Amino acid sequence: MNPLPDPLVCADGTLVSNPSLWRERRRPELLAAFSSEVYGKTPLEPPMGLGFEVASADPLALGGAATRKEVIIRLSPDLEARSIRLLLHVPNTGVASRGGKWPAFLGLNFNGNHTVDVDPGITACGDAGRGSDASKWQVETVIARGYATATIFCGDLCPDRPDGATGGVMGWLESNATGERGQDAWGALGAWAWGLSRALDYLETDPDIDASRVAVHGHSRMGKAALWAGAQDERFAMVISNDSGCGGASLSRHVHGETVAEINAAFPHWFCRNFRRYGGNETALPVDQHELLALIAPRPLYVASAEDDDWADPEGEFLAAREAGPVYRLFGLEGLGVDGMPPVNHPVGGRIRYHIRTGPHDITAWDWSHYLDFADDIFSVP
Repeated sequence: MNPLPDPLVCADGTLVSNPSLWRERRRPELLAAFSSEVYGKTPLEPPMGLGFEVASADPLALGGAATRKEVIIRLSPDLEARSIRLLLHVPNTGVASRGGKWPAFLGLNFNGNHTVDVDPGITACGDAGRGSDASKWQVETVIARGYATATIFCGDLCPDRPDGATGGVMGWLESNATGERGQDAWGALGAWAWGLSRALDYLETDPDIDASRVAVHGHSRMGKAALWAGAQDERFAMVISNDSGCGGASLSRHVHGETVAEINAAFPHWFCRNFRRYGGNETALPVDQHELLALIAPRPLYVASAEDDDWADPEGEFLAAREAGPVYRLFGLEGLGVDGMPPVNHPVGGRIRYHIRTGPHDITAWDWSHYLDFADDIFSVP
């Protein structure tokens, strides 16, 4: 593997030796580099006139275990303007702690909010079957463990197709988005990450949610979006990447499985156009994905792989998590605490945690059990 850039060395060669220097100099440098060369420049502030409306609520969802809310996140006071639909389940029983507010998991779904559970009361969009992705979300388990769970359909933010920018929030926010994107203009991953922050804007207003204990998570391409959201928005208290691969948790310089050239050819709308320059030229990248993971420090981070998911490069994901460790140690926190890949189905780590499980590219009940255990450790849920 090619040598990696050092996350603790500033552009002018200054060595970062304390958290203040990291926050004031190195962290902004890395964010700027990822914005310019990988994901594109995302608006950092919510749009003027952002508003929220609880469109429906069922206090007896999931057989009485949860209250289900559907929230319309309006991007403008204009009722005809673009909006996003958030699905939220909140536990009805158990101990919320911290003033009766619940910690929460937040992530994007692939095929519509109605796919995360079989509940007929969830508003459907698209042709995917109701509850068809329920195994990936484990809503009942998350609720039973004492966490709220929230999700948005990624297509509400940017349709996952090459021309999605014109039909997504980029086209709505930027009048010139109907033409060819600029070299450093945001793509779908930027839009999806931006939408996760808008969901957190709402959760900060919900009386049932402790917005200081929200974990952002994602599987595959949504794992890439979760990492970028967590790197940019420090309000997220924990970040989880499940099988996120190239452009997510896997090192670009590792050049195994899906490569920079292949991902840009297959999904030209995900990243900024500048990222295409590094296909087959990964060593020219000014950053690599261990530095994306380091941007989450000192907050807890969980990176997960699957044994049969060679395309997502499990070793590259592990190495990125390991190489983010020096930044965590800068804050006096243990990273992974191991040098080599752990055995399958054997999670390792401290403030950074990692596992590789048996099976294919997926997010499973086994994965969720360990994410929930990690959250229990971090959020001190009884």
